[in-house]
Amino acid sequence: MEAIAENHITTFPTKPQNQPRSIPNNLQPQRFPSYLDATDISPRARILCDLLTRASPHDIESALSSAGITPTSEDIQQVLGFSYNHPSSAVKFFRWAGRFVKPSAYAWNIMVDLLGKNQSFEPMWDAMRSMKQEGLLSIATFVSVFSSYCTAHRFSEATMSFDVMDRYGVQQDVVAVNSLLSAICCEDNHMSVAIEFFDRIKTKIPPDGDTFAILLEGWEKEGNVAKAKNTFGEMVVRIGWSPKNISAYDAFLTTLVRGSHVDEAIKFLQVMKGHNCLPGLKFFSNAFDILVKQNDETHIIPLWDTLVGGGLLPNLIMYNAVIGLACNNNDVRNAFRFLDEMVFNGAFPDSLTYNMIFQCLVRNKRVREVGRFFIEMIKNECPPTGSNCVVAIKMLLENDDPEMAIDIWNYMAENCVSPLEESSNELLIGLVNLGRLVVVKTFAEKMLDKRINIFDSTMEKLKNVFYKEGRSLRDKYDSLSRRWKTTQM
Repeated sequence: MEAIAENHITTFPTKPQNQPRSIPNNLQPQRFPSYLDATDISPRARILCDLLTRASPHDIESALSSAGITPTSEDIQQVLGFSYNHPSSAVKFFRWAGRFVKPSAYAWNIMVDLLGKNQSFEPMWDAMRSMKQEGLLSIATFVSVFSSYCTAHRFSEATMSFDVMDRYGVQQDVVAVNSLLSAICCEDNHMSVAIEFFDRIKTKIPPDGDTFAILLEGWEKEGNVAKAKNTFGEMVVRIGWSPKNISAYDAFLTTLVRGSHVDEAIKFLQVMKGHNCLPGLKFFSNAFDILVKQNDETHIIPLWDTLVGGGLLPNLIMYNAVIGLACNNNDVRNAFRFLDEMVFNGAFPDSLTYNMIFQCLVRNKRVREVGRFFIEMIKNECPPTGSNCVVAIKMLLENDDPEMAIDIWNYMAENCVSPLEESSNELLIGLVNLGRLVVVKTFAEKMLDKRINIFDSTMEKLKNVFYKEGRSLRDKYDSLSRRWKTTQM
């Protein structure tokens, strides 16, 4: 076993020769997981990780031997997984551990990934040659290699790695193609590299739905509408229409919407629907978010109807977004339409839903509907916010419905809803303006009983009106004023 382990790592140089270790200037240094933050690491693996971080690379093997720990296959995998920040020590640990147990294919793959992510590419290939000798190489190994090269922006070497896969006994298939494309597309602004590779390989290895989804997601990230249309067109020609290609449809339509080609997105959506294909909730959620920010109710309604008509169920967040948009555009009819259909689609309105509609009704001076909706909100335990109550009281009083204004104020007073002072003063001023002076005095006294502050400006307005109405009302005001002054002391 010890001899085999030694053979496994004889090709690993202890110190890579002529291997640049600096990361390109355009890349930020990677931050790797640390065993110190891990909660699912075994006690033995934690001790070994601690040794790797504390001992110098020259003393690693003697420190490990002195620890008296015989590592298991699981220990090796855990230690390597948390040793990306110490590649030289990890290599020495791997050599030492191989004397006790033959490293698994998974451990070898971690080693390849660790070296690649630290841009130690020559030792990485040495490890892969050792894996080849033992028959341990797999597509997972090359997926790691693609990722490491692309993260370092060494794309030509990533594609060259693909080209030599068959020499290492790993098949060049569509999964490998998609893995390389995904690694390239994960890096910003390198879609030209991805397309160059795709154009070269597509006749040899036919692309599938995932291939086009990866490319379309790349164009979405770059916001390139024209290229996305070209790729989508090629997708339809090569693989046709399929309900399975949701990710590709999501990415393509989102690119159109983000690129302000919403009319085209809706047209493509109808074409897809004609082929029994639809995007998923991801697209609709993204599209609604974009259109809400643009306050574009014109386009969101047909998108919404397609979503619901296609059997997809919007969630509460999506309903609140579209209801909020309708309310911002004073579209009361559609706001109520969406509210009514929510429950049928399993999304129950919350306080935000009700308050957006209530605020819209108040803003549009829908006096009777405000009253009815207020009652419904209380019944459904989603009452108006304090600020909405204040503006509702003011609107109702200005539009000759003091009874409902009083009902809302009573609700605020009974439930100590803030801002109670502001709503109370609005009520008094509104009642004064309507000439309900006797009612004003009654409510003013109630407010004083509840220790609610009546503003100086409000009392001054009451005084001006009461004093104009004769001695009886003047006396009533004076009585109220004396009581008010005692509360100000």
